[in-house]
Amino acid sequence: MQNVFFISDHHFGHKQIIDFESRPFENVDEMNERMIECWNAVVGKQDKVFHLGDFSFLNQEKTKEIVSRLNGYKVLILGNHDRGRSRKWWLDVGFDEVSEHPIIYKDFFFLSHEPMYMNKHMPYVNVHGHIHSQKYAGINYINVSVEHWDYTPITFEQIRDAVVPSEEGD
Repeated sequence: MQNVFFISDHHFGHKQIIDFESRPFENVDEMNERMIECWNAVVGKQDKVFHLGDFSFLNQEKTKEIVSRLNGYKVLILGNHDRGRSRKWWLDVGFDEVSEHPIIYKDFFFLSHEPMYMNKHMPYVNVHGHIHSQKYAGINYINVSVEHWDYTPITFEQIRDAVVPSEEGD
């Protein structure tokens, strides 16, 4: 059975993000390797991963090498740091699908890079990245930036269980 995962804001190759977000790595090579290990520890070859943007700051050859090492069918929703490169560039480095726009998943989950405005009357949960270690309050937002999840993609079930009330009593 195919598992579905979500993650964002790896910033592969971005040295300054280590200081900006107090990431626990000595250098960018250690960061890159650890994030690849975390991905492959949970994502199998047949699984699907929605990456919600800001994937890599590296050139095409180095980005392609990283993507080739990551398990799963990979869908990229372009983030603000990805938009300087074309959809074709991202497909050429190995993403299976690339979207320039948010995606609605399972009629309820609004997948975007930046958090989108949501109010209590909107029938969606916004699964997003972009704000790294910050967090929006409420169950209408799930931040899948790597800083919140120990650099490891999270499952659809983790997201669903966080926002859908259980029907079981205590």
